[in-house]
Amino acid sequence: MRLLRWIIAVVVVIGAGIGIYMLTPVRGPARDLTLVGDAERGAYLIRLGGCVTCHTDPKNKDALLAGTQTVGLKTPFGTFYPPNITSSKTAGIGSWTLAQFSAALSDGEGPQGHLYPAFPFDSYTQMSDQEIADLFAALQATTPVDTPSHPHDVSFPFNQRFLMAGWKHLFFHPDRFKPDSTQSAEWNRGKYIVFGQGHCVTCHSPRNLLGGIDPGSELTGNSGGGPGGKTPAITKAGLDKGHYDPDGLVQLLNDGTTPGFDTAAGAMGEVVADETSQWTDEDRQAVAR
Repeated sequence: MRLLRWIIAVVVVIGAGIGIYMLTPVRGPARDLTLVGDAERGAYLIRLGGCVTCHTDPKNKDALLAGTQTVGLKTPFGTFYPPNITSSKTAGIGSWTLAQFSAALSDGEGPQGHLYPAFPFDSYTQMSDQEIADLFAALQATTPVDTPSHPHDVSFPFNQRFLMAGWKHLFFHPDRFKPDSTQSAEWNRGKYIVFGQGHCVTCHSPRNLLGGIDPGSELTGNSGGGPGGKTPAITKAGLDKGHYDPDGLVQLLNDGTTPGFDTAAGAMGEVVADETSQWTDEDRQAVAR
């Protein structure tokens, strides 16, 4: 039965990819690429967006953002190794333009073709134009590391990037974050981080057979494992089950301490160390809200 499901998945992906490849690309609203980026603001966005955790090899923390050589993101479609995103012109993104950077984060399109959703462009697409410019400025200001990351280990047919055209038409809905006028500024900030730049939704949501998130299942956990491994539900019901109140969730994001006085380990431990512990108190509060 599992083999049959994979055969069906391959047929659907190939058929969708070939049939849609020549059609209009899936792209969000045009961005203002004349904005001047602020590297200092962008340095915070590097931490808010989880760049350090994914793009730094845990066995070589000195090579910040230089991609990974030893640890990849294991998925049912293969293992993806986050690339070097330092300012290196040979191994990183030092030769990229703001337009190329924007296309990668906004539309999942890189110089080499369609990007795989192991890179959460479906969340980064919600970033504002100014945030894109600021983040680009910060990455261009990093120390260049001229060592390329490990190539992806993805078998046929999933190593054919053009098939992502079909996947995008099925599961990718590029747009910018729109605040809910019925909610507070704090609530809206928290939702933006969870569904947008912080992309909690990427790891804490179940994936269907083709790797998409089914609408309505967001944040209900991923028992099968995804880009972040197996993850628990972080809906209100899921957090209540884990005995998290807002203060307890803020505590976890700050220092990794759980309500049971345990410590977050594994992937979440890295997220706390490299990301959430370095967020502002206001952002941690907003996410908890």
